[in-house]
Amino acid sequence: MTVAMFGFGFLLVPLYDVFCDLTGFGGRTNSEAATVAEAPDLSREIRVEFITTVNEYAQFEFAADADSMTVNPGKMYYATFTAKNLAAGEKVAQAVPSVAPTTAAEYFTKIECFCFESQTFVADEERAMPLQFIVNPELPDYVDTITLSYTFFDTARVAANTEK
Repeated sequence: MTVAMFGFGFLLVPLYDVFCDLTGFGGRTNSEAATVAEAPDLSREIRVEFITTVNEYAQFEFAADADSMTVNPGKMYYATFTAKNLAAGEKVAQAVPSVAPTTAAEYFTKIECFCFESQTFVADEERAMPLQFIVNPELPDYVDTITLSYTFFDTARVAANTEK
């Protein structure tokens, strides 16, 4: 019974990831390849808002270079975020994204994102981090605003807390 409970606990994270990928639950974006529409929908405008937070234990400054932007579905866009290591030594950080409303998550595709990998910063390093994305023209008509939220974590601190 103990072994079965341990095995179930061990499998919860991968099962949750699969569930979120299939349903878009948790604001995860789809993982399918994105294509730029032959003719973007220039008659429709979507507001994409950027919200950034830093985990309370991370010694970083982290912000979007613009609070929001107006986009046309089917067209490729670029945004930039800036992060700075405030610690005296090297730090490794990871940004965790979320998309709201959750129905928009499957229509918002990140082509290039700093959130795909951990970022290593030397002491006092400041870096611009790119995001390249596209909003699928099939986004439901009732969605006129998409909020992309990132939380920046110190991965060493998170790893230390999970080992306890």
